[in-house]
Amino acid sequence: MTLPSAAEGCAAALVGALVLYAIFGGADFGGGVLDLLARGPRKAAQRAAIERAMGPVWEANHVWLIFVIVLLFTAFPAAFAALSIALYLPFHVVLLGITLRGAAFVFRHYAPRRAPFDAHARLLGVVFGAASVVTPLVLGACLGVVSSGRMRVDLGAADGGVLVRFEGSAPLLAPIAIATGLAALSLCAYLAAVFLVVETQGALREDFRRLALSLAGVVLVGAVVTLPLAAREAPALLAGLLRPRTLPIVLGGSAAALVSAGALLARRPRLARLAASVEVASLVVGWASAMYPCVIFPDVTLANAAAGESTLRFVLVALPCGAALLVPSLWLLFRVFRPIPTGPSARAEARGPVGE
Repeated sequence: MTLPSAAEGCAAALVGALVLYAIFGGADFGGGVLDLLARGPRKAAQRAAIERAMGPVWEANHVWLIFVIVLLFTAFPAAFAALSIALYLPFHVVLLGITLRGAAFVFRHYAPRRAPFDAHARLLGVVFGAASVVTPLVLGACLGVVSSGRMRVDLGAADGGVLVRFEGSAPLLAPIAIATGLAALSLCAYLAAVFLVVETQGALREDFRRLALSLAGVVLVGAVVTLPLAAREAPALLAGLLRPRTLPIVLGGSAAALVSAGALLARRPRLARLAASVEVASLVVGWASAMYPCVIFPDVTLANAAAGESTLRFVLVALPCGAALLVPSLWLLFRVFRPIPTGPSARAEARGPVGE
């Protein structure tokens, strides 16, 4: 058995961070989507539940994105350079979306809910929801571009730089990019709905449970649509998903999706949350396994994008030290600020006010 190289070890850490960001950051984005879609007599209570769940921890969820960026440019600088050049505009749209949704979320919380300020609070809510839609949509589309082979990279340019070109025009508008963007968006919304089923009670829990079941259907439709598109526009990716080492991961994620939906039907929210998290983790790990050894298909691999061996080894030594500080801190943050409400206040929230 061959031991993993230092580059593979750093890549595994990168995939782990992507899994955590997909789960926690994805649920965070999904909360904004559900806030935008809130309807019915309990829409104000739904938004209050989303705000209560997100409020103390939404900033912490983006720690994993920062970790991904830092690890990428430290361990795989050539890949970071190629992505930064080729996806400069969409990445700035993502950055703008994260900034706008955070600012709108905070300012809406402190905005007075009486005339003439109520219109201002509603506008901030729309900005928060719209930015929460755009950000995962663009990130998912970028994933489709990176995986499809439309992005070609020359790491051996004469001046020592990185040359990037796209095959075809408007790669972010290619069918595979649109499909992966919509799939990411629907998965974020589903994850948020499942998480909110756990964190609410009474009629409000039923609202989110029914919404989660509807979104599970949307996720299923997205998967059914994306597979034939992948066969046509990203055949290497589909072949990678069917490899013997990757197929069990894909099947495990599919089984977790069924368990999650079944647990929602059986009103077992904690099992549904665990299974939904496994589903998302399996998708990310399965995608990484299908892409291996490429970082950007087909030109950028772990071997030709990696930093020097001494840098990679230093990163592998530093990672456990950082994790020893970060993980307990995040656990404490979630433990302290994410209690499930009980008592009269919870019952009032479950009934919710009528209207806004």
